[in-house]
Amino acid sequence: MFIPIQTKVYLALGSTDMRKAINGLSIFVEDRLELDPFSGHLFVFCNRRRSMIKILYWDRNGFCLWQKRLEKDRFVWPECPHDLMEIDQRNLSWLLEGLDMRRVKAHGRLSYATLV
Repeated sequence: MFIPIQTKVYLALGSTDMRKAINGLSIFVEDRLELDPFSGHLFVFCNRRRSMIKILYWDRNGFCLWQKRLEKDRFVWPECPHDLMEIDQRNLSWLLEGLDMRRVKAHGRLSYATLV
């Protein structure tokens, strides 16, 4: 899945009923998270057991729903008092690989104003 750099990634914190499909999740995004499901951003949901993740996004002319179900392990899903958390695409990759986003320390990005 190619994700444009400007695409935001939103985690719907807490647990989500994974019986919901595209219609139910898009309504959830609009009503509960108060975001636009047609924005092209990624909306990530996890079940109570932390064994399944669904990602909903709009792609030009229709919704896409991506799902990953773990057979043995559990996702490290963040706990937060808020309903929503924005993460970057690297953190999404770490989450899907089973890494704890809070404990992974990567090299920071360097930027320079001028060349010497």
